[in-house]
This record gives sequence, C-alpha cells and structure tokens, in this order.
Amino acid sequence: MTQPHRVRQRQPVDIMGGIHHHHGGSSHGHSPGDAHSYPELNFGVGSKWIKTLTQDRVKKFTDGSYASLNLPALMFTHRIDDAEHVKLEVWSAPGRTKPSFEEAMKQDFKPAKKGQQFGPSCMLPYIYTNHWWKVTVKIPAEWEKYERVQFEFDPGCEAMIFTTSGVPLQGITGGFDGDRRVEFILDKTKREYSFVIESSCNGMFGISGIAPPDQNRYFTLASADIVVPNQDAWHLFWDFTTLREIIDNLPGNSPLQNLALKTANEIMNEFQVDDPDTIAKCRKIAEKVFGTDWMKEGEEVYKKRREGHGADREQVWGIGHCHIDTAWLWPYSVTQQKVARSWSTQVDLMNRYPEHHFTCSSAQQYKWLEQLYPSLFEEVKAKIKQGLFEPIGGAWVEHDGNMPSGEAFIRQMTFGQRFFQSRFGVRCKTGWLPDSFGLSGSIPQLMRSAGMQRFFTQKLSCNVFPHSTFNWIGIDGTQVLCHMTPVDTYTAQATTGDVRKAVNNHKNLESSDMGLLVFGNGDGGGGPLAKMLENLRRVRAAGNNSRELPLVNMGHTTEEFFDRLEKESGYGSGLPNWHGELYLEFHRGTYTSHGSIKKGNRKSEILLRDVELVATLASLTAGYAYPKQRIDDSWEKLLLNQFHDVLPGSAIGMVYEDAEKLYSEITKECNSILEEAFDTLLVGSTPIDPHTPFEISAPGKVLAVNTTPFPRREVVQVPLRNSGGKRLHTSAVQITADGQTGYVLMDACDGAGIAQPIGLFADVKPVSVHKSGSSDFTLRNSTVCMTISKGRIVSLVDVQLDRELIVPGKTGGLVIFSDQPNYWDVEIHHLEKFTELEFTDIRILDNGPVRASIEAQVKYGQTTIKTTFTPRAVASLSSQSRSFVRFDAKVDWRQRHEILKFEIPLDIRGMEAIYECQFGHVSRPTHRNTTWDTAKFEVCGHKYADFSEYGYGVALLSESKYGFAVTGNVLRISLLRAATSPDAEQDQGEHAFSWAVLPHLGHFLESDVPQVAYTFNSPLHLRYVPDQGPDGCGAVSSLVHKALFSIAGAPNVILETVKRGDDDDFNTNSKGERTVVLRLYEAFGGHARASLNVSKKLKVSKAAITNVLEDHIEELKVDNSDDQVVSFPLKFRGFEVVTVKLTVALSKAQHKSSPSGEGWVQV
Repeated sequence: MTQPHRVRQRQPVDIMGGIHHHHGGSSHGHSPGDAHSYPELNFGVGSKWIKTLTQDRVKKFTDGSYASLNLPALMFTHRIDDAEHVKLEVWSAPGRTKPSFEEAMKQDFKPAKKGQQFGPSCMLPYIYTNHWWKVTVKIPAEWEKYERVQFEFDPGCEAMIFTTSGVPLQGITGGFDGDRRVEFILDKTKREYSFVIESSCNGMFGISGIAPPDQNRYFTLASADIVVPNQDAWHLFWDFTTLREIIDNLPGNSPLQNLALKTANEIMNEFQVDDPDTIAKCRKIAEKVFGTDWMKEGEEVYKKRREGHGADREQVWGIGHCHIDTAWLWPYSVTQQKVARSWSTQVDLMNRYPEHHFTCSSAQQYKWLEQLYPSLFEEVKAKIKQGLFEPIGGAWVEHDGNMPSGEAFIRQMTFGQRFFQSRFGVRCKTGWLPDSFGLSGSIPQLMRSAGMQRFFTQKLSCNVFPHSTFNWIGIDGTQVLCHMTPVDTYTAQATTGDVRKAVNNHKNLESSDMGLLVFGNGDGGGGPLAKMLENLRRVRAAGNNSRELPLVNMGHTTEEFFDRLEKESGYGSGLPNWHGELYLEFHRGTYTSHGSIKKGNRKSEILLRDVELVATLASLTAGYAYPKQRIDDSWEKLLLNQFHDVLPGSAIGMVYEDAEKLYSEITKECNSILEEAFDTLLVGSTPIDPHTPFEISAPGKVLAVNTTPFPRREVVQVPLRNSGGKRLHTSAVQITADGQTGYVLMDACDGAGIAQPIGLFADVKPVSVHKSGSSDFTLRNSTVCMTISKGRIVSLVDVQLDRELIVPGKTGGLVIFSDQPNYWDVEIHHLEKFTELEFTDIRILDNGPVRASIEAQVKYGQTTIKTTFTPRAVASLSSQSRSFVRFDAKVDWRQRHEILKFEIPLDIRGMEAIYECQFGHVSRPTHRNTTWDTAKFEVCGHKYADFSEYGYGVALLSESKYGFAVTGNVLRISLLRAATSPDAEQDQGEHAFSWAVLPHLGHFLESDVPQVAYTFNSPLHLRYVPDQGPDGCGAVSSLVHKALFSIAGAPNVILETVKRGDDDDFNTNSKGERTVVLRLYEAFGGHARASLNVSKKLKVSKAAITNVLEDHIEELKVDNSDDQVVSFPLKFRGFEVVTVKLTVALSKAQHKSSPSGEGWVQV
C-alpha cells in the first residue's frame, strides 16, 4: 500500500549519485524540460562508479544483517501454528525397529507440539531411530484467495510425508543447509487436511557428518506451521539470486555483469519493505536482464532462441540427478528411506516443472522402492514411460571401480540391465560411475558387452586430468565414449557459475563444446530442488538475451545428450584417446581399510564361482534343479556390498555390521547349495574340515574336488580321528606328533575334477626347517630357501640357480608405517616414518617331508601378530615355476593411525611392476620420474603383484588384500590400517589372512603367476566319499571325475566361469535342453588361438558366442574329429573376454538312475 507521505516521482538518479538538471537557453534550440538533449548546465556530483561498494550492497538484499528491512521480511504473508489449526500426534518406534506404515498406524500415538524433542539418534545395535507423526491441519477459508498454501514441517532431520492410506508424497529435509526442503504444498480448496510423517533421526549426511555418529543426539521439531508464501516475493528472490550469481561469476567488466549489477541496484532502490506493491515493479526492472515478460514463458523459455543460435548451439545440457550413496554415513536401511524421500520429491517437481528430467542409477535402489514403496514405484514407472525419469548406469549399484573381480563387474551389469529390462522394458546405453575411487581399464570391454558404449564419471576431476570428453580405451582395445562433467561435480547447484563452468572448464572444446550439467543435492540424496529449476529458467532467459552466458538445455535425457555428443564428435573420431585405467590420485587407503570386508568380498566371489560350477554339473543330471534364485540372491548381496563406500571401507561402523551379516548369509547359503550339489555328484559324501573330526558312516576314501581349470598338486590337512576317536585310513605322507592330523598329497593332473591322494614321487622333494644358533631359521623346499635371522628375512635364494634374491644388507618382513591422514586417504609421506618389526618366539611346528613350518610372533604396542611361515612342497605343474613360501597371519590389531605392511627388497631391476586387474593385468611405474608416477605409490591389485626383469621375477600373492606397491626394488603389500573416522573402530580386533612370495624363472609374461595365484585363492574341496553310493553304484559321477571343459593350445587363456544360462527353465522336471555358459579370457595381453574342448559326456547340440547379457552374436563351428571331446576353435585378442553358450541335451545316463551304474565311475 502506498504511503501518503512518500514521494514516488523522482528525478533521474544514476548509479554514480549525480542529479542532472535540464537547463538551456534558446541558443540551444530546445526547452529546459527536454530530456532528450544534452543539458548546458550540470549541478550534479557525478563520480566514477565505486563498483565494489555496490557489489557489497546487493549482498544484503536477500540475507545478512538487514534482512528485516529487505526482501526476507515479505517472503511469507501468513503463518499459524496454534492447536486450532495444527494438530500433532507422535509415536516413537521402540529400540532398533523400522516399522512399516501399516505397523506404525496400529500404535498408540500421543499428543505432540512444535518445539518437542525426539530421539535418540541411534539405538544399539546401531540403527537410526524412527518417529511417526499424525498431522491434521485446518486451512482458514480466507486463504483460498492466495496463490499457494503450504505446510512447513522442520524436524531438523529427514522425513517422509504419506497420505493417511500410506502413499508416499514427498521427502522432507530439515535444518538450514542448502539441501533444506520443509514445505509441503496443500490443496487450498480443502478446509481440512490429514497426513502422516515418518521422521528419521539422521540428516542428509548422517548424524555427525564424517565423524563417528553421535548415538545420543536428539532433534527438535522446529516448525509445524501452515503458511502462505508470498509467491511474488519468492520469484523476486530467485530473480535477485540469479542476478547476484551473474555479478559474482561473470568477468569483472563485462556488459552483462555490469547490467546485472546495475539492475540489482535499481531493484534495491525501488523496493520498499512497507509497500508490497513494489515487488512487481522490482520484477519488471529484472526484465532488463531476463527479457520482457520472460516469466510468462515458463518452461517455454528453453525453446526461445537468440539470433544465430539454434538448438545445436545449446552447449550445456542440464539433467537432474540424485546421487544416493547406497551406504556411507548411514546403513542400508536408511538408504531405502532416502530413495523414497528423494524420488517422490522428484515426481512432485516433474508435475510442477515440465522441463524437469531426472536420472538415477542403481537397480538395487529401484528394487528396494518396488518392495517397500510399491505405490511410489508405480509412479516412478509411469514417469519412466513418459521419458521424464531415466534409469541409467546399467549396474546393480554404483560399485567400486577397482576391487570387484572381473566376473563381479559383469554381474553388476547383467543384474542391473536385466532388472531394468524386466521392470521398464529398457536397457541402459550409458554407464554411470560418478563417484568411484578410480576405474579399472577392464571396464570399457565389459560395459560394451553389456550394451553400454557411453560412460559418465566425475571423480577423476580431483586429479589434474587433461580431458572432459574422450575415448576411453580399455586394456583390450575396446573403447567407450567418456564424458566427465566440466562442472567437476555430480551435485551441482544449478547456479550461473555451474552453467558457465560447463563451458569454461571444458578441456576439449576443440573437439566438442557440449557439457553435461548434473545438478541436484546428492551423496545423501535429495536431488534437485525447486529453487534450482527456477534458477536455470532465469539463467536460460538471461542467455537468450546475452551471448555472455551459455545456453542451458533442459527437457532432454542423458541418453539424448550422448546421442548428440556421438554425432558431433564424429562418433569419437574427433576426440582424444585415454588408454588404460583411470587412476584416482586420492583415497588410496581404501585398498586396505576394513580388512574383514575385503576378505568377505574375495571369499564370496570365489565361493560363488565354485557354487555355479558344481551346481551346473549337478543340474546336468536328472533330479537336481539348478537353484537359480538362491544363487541370484547371494549374488545380489555380494553386489550390494561392492558399493563404492562399502567395499572400500570408507563408511561408518554400522554399515559393516550389515555387510558382515550379508557375507555370513552368502557363506551359509552357498555352502548349503554346494552340499546339495555334491550329494548329487559325490553320492553320500561329507565335507572334511581339516580341524574338526567327522563321522564315518561307510567305507570310503578322502578325495578332493578341484574347481579351478588348472592341473595342480596340493598338500592338504586331514583329521585322522573321527568324532568317536576311530582312526581314519588315509594316504597321509606326514603325520603330526600327536597323531591327530595327517598331511595328504593330492593330485589333480587333469585340471577341474577329482584330486586323488598320491605318494611321494621323485619330483616331489622333501621340505625342511633348520635352526642354527638361537635365532636363525632356514626353511627350504626343492626350489627356494628362506632364512630368518634376528627376527627379519635376510635371505631368499633360488636353489636351482643359486641366486640370492634379497639385496645385500637389506631385510624383509613386517613394517609399521605412520598413517596420519584420516578417513580414506594414505599419503606418500607415510613411507617416511616407519618401524621394522622383528619376529620373536620362533618355534618349529612341522619339519617335513611335505610340510615344514615355523611360527613367529610380533608384539608391537597393544598388537600381537602370530605368523606361520610354510615353504610349499610342490610347485605348480609348470617347468618355470618355483614353490612359494606361504605366510599365514593371525593378528589382534590394536593400533591407531598406523598401517601394517609386508615388504621384501629384491635384487631385481625394472621400470614397471605388474598388478592383476579384472581379466588381465596393469603395468605401473616403479620410479617417480613425474608427478603422475609419484602418485602411484600405493595401487590396487587383485590376487598378485609381480616384479620382473629379463629372465626372472618375484610375485606377491594375496587371498584378501588389494593394496600393493613396488617402490624402486621394494615389493610391498598392505595388510591392515587403523583410521578412526568415519568408523572409530576400523579394523580393531582379530584378523586372519595369508599371502605368499612366489619366485619364478622367466619374466612375468613367461610365468604361470596368474594360475598359481588363482589356486592360492581356491582351496580344494576336501570330502570323504564312500566306496559305493546308496544304490550300490559308484559314488562319483562321471561329470565330476574329470574336467568336462578344458582349454587346449593356449596357456594364456583361462576359463573363469561355468554357469547355467540365465533364461533356462530351472524346473526339476524339465526334460528339455538346457544351456551352459562359459566365460574365458586371455590373461597376458597377447593374441591367442585356443580350442574349447567339451567332453562328449555332454550332448552339445549347438554353441554360440554371446555378449555378457547372453545375447547371440555368432554360431560356433563344431569340431567332432576327436573321440573324447567336442572342440570349438576360439580366437582372442590380448585381454579379450569371450562368452560361449552351449546348448546341452541330457543323455540317458544322466537322465535316469541306472541299476548298472552307467554314468558313474569307481575310484
């Protein structure tokens, strides 16, 4: 309302403060009042614009010390919270429960009020508490005239609004950070409105941020108000916010920046806090930057073009995104709620902003939504059909990019793609891993095979990385079109600065000027907010009127962005290439943190491989149904635990409570499946635990099943007494002093299949331990001799070459390094401060002929380390191989901010070391010539790291560790670390793990290191097998007696996986054909021609090469020239992965139980 004492007609005032009086005589030919002529006299005090003062002034209009005198004072027209209009009731879920909506509604709710505290944040054992509110609001009738009425609910934490029937409506984020969203728009025509709110005692980033969570934190219900927002004031607020962003982000003397500053200053001059009518006038002034009547265009603002700029010149493509860490500073159960909160909010925004397109990855999160919030899932499904909500990434979760095995990478993609196709009828074309801590060079090949030829990531922007858009070429030569957003974040706030950075920070403008703006709150979820969409409209409007701002494009999908990028870049021909891994120069502590999780991952990967192999063989007989769903369930649990903050060990402690439980469930289920399958293949057999006596129900013998494709000999430990004390007859070649345990030499000369006991042959030399003096011990096998003196490894000799492998004057062993960086980082300076640990209390445990070992102890601080050294009695069957020395450690770890490593200084010189990655290996420098080289002081490897020169090399083998390094000539493996945040108890407690030192004749490329590392990680399955099955027939099926599948002609080709086809009929009564899928890869980086040989015990009707999704690519020619096997010739390029699908018919022998024992063999 205009006040009578104010004078609204003013003389023109410019921003410099000068007042011009228009005087002039007749000699000038115009009247004194003519405003369109240059005046003769000037009484002003005009001066140069002090721009910085005006810039400082405009900061105070929307916030700051004078908020009550500026725009914030008019943001709301009404606000009420009295009991007449707002009724609140609350029920707090007891203990660690997370009840469903239906369960919560059955409870007794108590009256509540604004200002009430609720909590605590956690209830042991570690879950965030949940509190339910019933809300009834009464809207005053006179409020119907206003544009909007909303309920403001601020619990200081996260919450979800439901209808009274349990339909999710919208997420809430309390507090006053940038992710705040506390408003819920009401239907103003209704006088009374009821709904339910579930609040969880966690913020967007957990409870205490990166610090360990405060379990006793309480939250306060800060607001529960019905409000009328002044929409005109809010629109002016967004106008002014964008103007300020233009002022702050454009160059200091550009036309648009000056215009925005001048416009903002004029708005402040026009605005009167006691006259709301001035808001409309202020908005009209803002049109100087945004264009006349631009607000009426709404989403049509993106269709407007400035002269000379068509659709092809929209350089910046905006896509809404909500990065929800599947677990990090919160457990999985909280993520399930975050998904529903975040995605319901996006559905609401899509209904209000038609241009809003949203993308989100992780099939697991969609599955949780389907299971827990089915009505919301259907809404999301409808938006996907409309093209507004875009599933992306084609993976089960946004997994770690370094440590999962190659087969696990494939299952991430196949499980993700099959889920998206089954629910939404789509397969993703674009991989999406914005936050993984480095990316293996194996990914491009696997991604292409899973139907994705484009890739989006962002984390590498933490490095000084040279590209934004490029061809990423994997270790096998496969490429994907990769885009890393020039905005350097997947949680952009959709500011003017973000839009400009998408162009100005683009490192490949010479090839393509397109940049993806991925905006929305993330990590803890939330996604885009209305203010971001409002801001982007204004940035586009300003861009439509000035060439100083890039045009931002909204209303399209990520796939459409990549479609355009492919075309503009000449389908990659105009882009630079990046070969190999995308190594992140940060977060290297994640290769080691939470050792039990790393071990759970590796053991589960190996166990699932064995389960699929054995269950597949069993399913080729009658009466056994392949347990596809049970195996898939176990895979989903493993894939979930490979999320990029779980497997790396960068989450809070309660996440690892969940993860350990899942690993336990995987182990239990897989062992159960193994037993059922073995009972089909080895009828009546029982597993043997080397440390536990077992029942003997019938005459039989000890056998082992080799699940690797490699011929091998192993010394296995067998209990010699059953539970009743009766002695077990075995072929033990060595017995412990107490007579309780025997050591049996097992031979699996044909590769996968049965390993049988053998005696000591001439090529199996005895192993021994020799003690000299008080502290010197020498362990020896046929190829290697290791000496420990004064608690350190002082000598490692290749006996056959009489070559000392340790540098004179140096020693190997355990070393403690200072680990001052917290969280997930290990920095290079940790190598400068260390303590070499000495083994003490050494004693001989075994002394030949097939097992010799010593036990040594280290005490350091409060930590105790017991390590058993065992030189292996038998090498692999390669003539180049040496026998390794195995180390088995049991550690009670009590250190803080220290890292335990094993190192060995080698008399070997090489510029590069080799580390296993998925389906191959990667070479990395051993020197520090450049900063890129220096950054790789700690790197990821899988089952081995190798350091070779011409003619010789030494490898470290690991069964659960991933952090390796070769610095100069020192070969290291990281064993344990002890950060104190975000998990204050990281790695504290007991651990058991193993590693080995494997010398080998010849360079790595001439060795069998990958094969030996494989067997090191895959123990034989030891079983007691009766001489006859229950029907009097042989107990061992021909399907397991010898390998059904083998590779000939190419020792560099490895058979990785044997499984049933995903689309088979898994019903027990199915009599028809079934498929068997084999996955093979070339392991050394060179071309290969191999024959895949399939035993004629299987009736193969056809064979084809497929992609990893098991889509047909080409038929394979069948070679039937051999009496025993069917051969399929295969070609490989270096590191190529090949998937073969066999169609198999059941033979009569395998289809029925034959009285004559057909299909079975006696052993």
